[in-house]
Amino acid sequence: MKASRSQMEKALDAPPAEVRFFLLYGPDEAGSTALARRLERAMGPEAERIDLDNATLKDDPARLADEAASFSMFGDKRWVRVSGMGDEAAPALAALLEAEAAGNPVIAVAGALKPTSKLLKLALDHKAALALISYQPDAREAEQIAIGIARGGGLRLPTELARRIVDLANGDRALMAGEVEKLILYLDAAPERPREASAEALDALAADNPDTETGPLVNAVLGGDLKAMHKELLRLTETGAAMASVIRPLLNRAMLIATIRAEAGDGGRAEAAVEAAGKAVFWKEKVAVTRQVRQWDSPGIARVVQRLLDAERATRSGRGTGDLMVRQELLTIARQAARERA
Repeated sequence: MKASRSQMEKALDAPPAEVRFFLLYGPDEAGSTALARRLERAMGPEAERIDLDNATLKDDPARLADEAASFSMFGDKRWVRVSGMGDEAAPALAALLEAEAAGNPVIAVAGALKPTSKLLKLALDHKAALALISYQPDAREAEQIAIGIARGGGLRLPTELARRIVDLANGDRALMAGEVEKLILYLDAAPERPREASAEALDALAADNPDTETGPLVNAVLGGDLKAMHKELLRLTETGAAMASVIRPLLNRAMLIATIRAEAGDGGRAEAAVEAAGKAVFWKEKVAVTRQVRQWDSPGIARVVQRLLDAERATRSGRGTGDLMVRQELLTIARQAARERA
């Protein structure tokens, strides 16, 4: 069924038993991803998450319904997340919607789907599914989104600074969130200790002044240069930099590539898409970003974003395995990039 944004938010915050499948699609993938996190929060940190992708469901259409009906080994809540879902997975969705039982909610974030999409038609026509399309916000909406993100982190963000962040991020929700989060960290803001954002702080952290310490590592990892990656990791270790500090710059770049790749399309010109991104791409990084846009396809860079988000959560958990996980994820990403480059 087609849902309004308020209906989808309410359902994700408290998943109703009668809804088996949530489809978040449309050109604003960052907005869809932000909505998907509401289900993750609703399920709780102890819930077991099952990750599937389009290729898996294409090869095994029964897998989705099986996972949705399975119980957790530890008796915890369980939910299923599908990345890069497309029409090839329509038989899997049909099996899920027609299955006798499915106790675990399933959520999928897809990009722009054509009105003729088999997947979209299934989700819109069945009462056990909810579907919502996310459009890129206009300038005014984007400013309010930035202000809302800041408020959640204890940061008061004046409208003029929100407008600057929107311009710097070219209206991309994920990049805006990254810039706001950097301000929150920089000013040591939190809901229990609110801070006022300043133009001086934004100047120090603006997207068009990238961190020269992590820039070479970002390009090495996403460009598939393993030798350079190990060299940069060694350099950062020698300077005493925490591994957690490399995640956000990598995540910002991966999200930027994902946005530009979506604009370029499978047969589009990377150079034109990078130029169209405007200030979101620092002029000194245009060559590297263009090369990386050519290197990664949409499903591949979506998996990179998810890997980095998982690694970031691990570094925030306070567990000693955080740094080790970050290094492992960087190696995995760089190896994949090297294969794409070959």
